Amino acid sequence: MSAVARFRDFFTSIPQFFSEVKAEMKKVSFPSREEVVGTTIVVVATSVVFAVFLWLADLVIVQLFKVVGS
Repeated sequence: MSAVARFRDFFTSIPQFFSEVKAEMKKVSFPSREEVVGTTIVVVATSVVFAVFLWLADLVIVQLFKVVGS
């Protein structure tokens, strides 16, 4: 296939691409505000729990190294 043919095919396929995007977007179900807020709270709470756990683990490991290094 020549470069001109590929160039022409590219520009003739653009409208088809956007019509397919439009059809797929009609199938999408977006979450409600309550679902977004709920999952955000879960993510933030989980992040805080892991942050505290890792902070405590770091403190313990630092203390162990101090004892072993002395």
